[in-house]
Formats: sequence, C-alpha cells, structure tokens
Amino acid sequence: MRACTLTPGCDTVPRRRQPGPHRRQRGVIGRPDEPASSGPSRPNQVRDQPVDSSHDLSSAQLLRQARSGPRSGWRRALFVVSGGSVNLGESTAERQRAEMVSRVNQPLNGCYKIAMLSLKGGVGKTTITATLGSTLASLRGDRVVGVDANPDRGTLAQKIPLETSATVRHLLRDAEGIRRYSDIRAYTSQSSSRLEILASEQDPAVSEAFSEADYRRTVTVLEHFYNIVLTDCGTGLMHSAMKGVLDLAHSLVIVSSSSIDGARSASATLDWLDAHGYRELVSRSVAVINSVRPTAGKVDLDRVATHFAARCRSVCRMPFDEHLEEGGEIDLDRLGHSTRLAALELAATVADDFPHAVTWASR
Repeated sequence: MRACTLTPGCDTVPRRRQPGPHRRQRGVIGRPDEPASSGPSRPNQVRDQPVDSSHDLSSAQLLRQARSGPRSGWRRALFVVSGGSVNLGESTAERQRAEMVSRVNQPLNGCYKIAMLSLKGGVGKTTITATLGSTLASLRGDRVVGVDANPDRGTLAQKIPLETSATVRHLLRDAEGIRRYSDIRAYTSQSSSRLEILASEQDPAVSEAFSEADYRRTVTVLEHFYNIVLTDCGTGLMHSAMKGVLDLAHSLVIVSSSSIDGARSASATLDWLDAHGYRELVSRSVAVINSVRPTAGKVDLDRVATHFAARCRSVCRMPFDEHLEEGGEIDLDRLGHSTRLAALELAATVADDFPHAVTWASR
C-alpha cells in the first residue's frame, strides 16, 4: 500500500506524459483491456466512479506503532522507574511466550476432541489432562470441558473445586431437556481457569457399564456448547467406550512417565492403535513425557523423546512439580515457572492442529 504524502505548495498542474505504452490508473473501475481515450486530456477531469482512498487515512497508516513495554524482569523495572521513557521492549523469553499464546488462540471451528491415553496407571495422565485443559481454558475465550471416561473410579473431577454431585449418568438421563448452556452447567464443575469437568460415576459397577453408545451420546450433547472436549480415558483399550473415544477424537495425547516401563507402555499403546486402524490418529498425536519424580535417574530422556518423535506429531516434556505431586486441585498460579512454560508449550502444540481439524469427525 502506498502512503500519500501531503506537501504544502506542491505543484498540481498536470505534466505532459512522454509517449509510451498505456498504463492503467489505480482506483479506476473498468475493463482490464480498455484502451486509453484518444481525445484531448483535460485537467481535473471528473472520473466516472469515485475513488475510495479511506485506506490512506487508516490508523495503521497514520499512527506510529509504539513498541510493547516489557512485562517482567529488570527490563520491566527499568521501564517503570523511567516512567516509560526507557523502553527496551520485550525480552526473548517474553516474545516466545507471546508467540505460544498466539498459537493457543488459533481459530477453531466446531468442537475439537482430544483423547488422553495411557495403558499404565500412575504416569500422571489425569493430572496432565487437567493441566492442559486449564491452560487452554485460561487463555482462550471459548469453552473447554474435560470428560472423565475412566471406568475405574476416575479422579478428574478431584482436580478442580467440586460444584455439583452430578455425573455423566445424570447428564444422559436428562439430555432431552438440555437446551441452553445454563442447563448443562448444572452437571459440570468449573475451576478458576474456566475449565469445566463432567465427572464419572464413582460406583465401579455403574461406571463399568458406560458404553460406546453412552459416550457418543455424551459428546453429542457437549459439542453443542463446548469448543474443546478432553476425554480422560481409562487404561483399558478394550473397554466398550474406548472405541467411541477413538472414533470421535481429532487428536491423541499419549502420556508416558520418564521411566523405562512407562515409555514401553506408551509405545505399546501406539503399536495397538496402529494395528487396529488408527494409524492416522497416531500420526496426529502428541506424546508427553511426564516427570513424576524429582530426578529422572539414569534414563536417557533425549532418546525416549527421539523414539516418540519418530511416531508422533510432536513430543513435549513436563517437568516435576511439587504442586502437581500433591494430587489435589490444580491451581495454575501455584505451578513452578518451568511447569507453567511446559504446560503452555503443550497447549500450543495441541492447538497447532486446530486449523487442520475437520469440524465433525466421521471415521
């Protein structure tokens, strides 16, 4: 776009053009191959159509863009002490964080469904589900819900303050009467991050009966009110509901601990999915290496990451965090700096698939 410069006293008398090939005038609406008029030219000749020059007076053209001030660290302190006169701009770390936040907020059409999987218990899958969901919900303006599909007394609802005793069974019972978002909020609990959780039944006999058809009905209700659905699955791939979870999922998050048996179990999960018709889903999956202990011991985590990188879309690492180790409600503000950054990177990595996802999975 050309900027127009208004100079006092500039010459407005038309200059005689040298003979040459015809040049189209910008802003004149007409046929592309319309020849130039052979009649005498007249100064200030009125054009047939008005020219829209409002773009020349837009804010982007006329206002000088101010550099963003630093948000933390010594740069921020210097910026505040100087009254804003010394502005060194954002640090590299701040720019990287802003870039990841922008990725998290990529546009999303319809309802994006994420299956959280692990064949081995104790690797922190439910904790990762709540942490990822909380990060997405805290940064995006749309709605995010986690569904506890674990048939063995799932604990996802314990990761946020409990607001209701309702479970997925109550939602299915009353599904026909749910018409508005305010209706469905009676069945979910919400944390300060805006993440909502739909709890599972705590009676093992009832939760074990949660079938593929039940899961599909649940998602049919949720996708009318939520943009992102995270499903915290159990460890049994042969459970009835698992087929519905995998068929409807747009992507997978495979959670592994930093131990050898945890990595083997996660790799076996990918093998099973490959062998049962979910190879495309595996190629869109994200592997998370979760450090559930303060030290990794002698395990070479770089080699573990390389192994999963050859099979998955991306690999993320979650460092050990004392707040997550507590096993209670998750408060993002209580996470360590490195954990917050790792959670943000995981959320951004998952969101990178948003523009490529189909609105309604139909596999």
